[in-house]
Amino acid sequence: MGRKILLDKINVPGIKTYEVYRREGGYASVEKALKKMTPDEVVEEVKTSGLRGRGGAGFPAGMKWSFIDKKSGNPRHLVCNADESEPGTFKDRFLMEYIPHLLIEGMITSSYALGANLSYIYIRGEYMWVYKILERAIAEAKAAGWLGKNILGSGYDLELFVQIGGGAYICGEETALIESLEGNRGNPRLKPPFPAVKGLWQNPTVVNNVETIAAVPWIINNSGTDYAAIGIGRSTGTKLISASGNIKNQGVFEIELGVSVYEFMNSDEYCGGMQTDRPLKALVPGGSSVPILPANLIYKTAAGEDRLMTYESLSDGGFATGSMLGSGGFIVYDDRACIVRNTWNFSRFYHHESCGQCTPCREGTGWLEKVLHRIENGHGREEDIELLWSIQSKIEGNTICPLGDAASWPVAAAIRHFKEEFEYHIRFPEKVKNRDHFVAEPFEKMGHLVAKQEI
Repeated sequence: MGRKILLDKINVPGIKTYEVYRREGGYASVEKALKKMTPDEVVEEVKTSGLRGRGGAGFPAGMKWSFIDKKSGNPRHLVCNADESEPGTFKDRFLMEYIPHLLIEGMITSSYALGANLSYIYIRGEYMWVYKILERAIAEAKAAGWLGKNILGSGYDLELFVQIGGGAYICGEETALIESLEGNRGNPRLKPPFPAVKGLWQNPTVVNNVETIAAVPWIINNSGTDYAAIGIGRSTGTKLISASGNIKNQGVFEIELGVSVYEFMNSDEYCGGMQTDRPLKALVPGGSSVPILPANLIYKTAAGEDRLMTYESLSDGGFATGSMLGSGGFIVYDDRACIVRNTWNFSRFYHHESCGQCTPCREGTGWLEKVLHRIENGHGREEDIELLWSIQSKIEGNTICPLGDAASWPVAAAIRHFKEEFEYHIRFPEKVKNRDHFVAEPFEKMGHLVAKQEI
């Protein structure tokens, strides 16, 4: 049984409420930080822990905190990115819905470390019921004296507010989030300057993910060294994984980083294996924006080593044979899945969510969707595969924010690992016009037709 840090108390009856959360040891990290530690000591503890951003990028949280501008004398802000919109990811919603005070506690402790007196939780517009849960939790915390003026007689003041987004995926990018929080259209900003220098209202700002901030109380209550002892290498601590697809156990799981992909997939503690006796075909390990992996590269790396649930192991081999841990959106496909249809569905999402600021993304995502739709619906042309490759390569790395990369990587990986499936769609259009074309006849049984035609 893996160690639980974030979900340890999740099943305690009434843990949503302040009374029960406090009884179970809640807000102890705030007491310790405000009474026994300086802000810099809290930052150093988080740096020692090796905690990395859990929103997708995996940047060391303590290092990010240390970048905040303290010399200007301007007010500082902590903003929690709760705009969880990555397809396949639902871990942050789970935390906020079932143990909201853990996030509130993390926000107070982290805000103290940064010297922030005004902080925000920016939540996805579709999470309205979760917004109400957070508002209730903040009111409870404030009534108990954990927010407001002179918290615990320490002289530290903090006001915390929840802001609802408008339902735009692009606002998961930190500068677009800041623009939206200021009341503007959620367009990403050019960097530099980075938010740590000029963020919210041009003040020094740190933006961290829900899961990242929720890990801070445990680190302060125990130690950064204890946290760093969990996991493996630079992948320290635990990670929440949103598991979905053709597996027996779907849901949110907390793992110690370093568990093998095989164990996570097949252990009864986690995914419990495949849902039926259909074979494993592919895996998206970190949300829709990361490269898809074929069956032969899921449990083992190209070098033959066990594939682990870590930032380093999942990316082993680069995009040629690896992927990314990303946001932890773990999507499993059996042999009934159509990779072309799945890729088109992802591309449709990114086209819809592009803010339109950068031409390669604004135009390119639409082209990707159009060509993939054509192939999936039996109207593909032989040159379409090369066209897709060309389009995605011209989007990647040529946009202000990573949405362009997020749109191009799934397409590139699908072609790289499942090119024959694209060819099958183009050469046998009558076989793919039924959207469930691989349910009765999985591609693995039909792929030989592509090879025969080439002969």
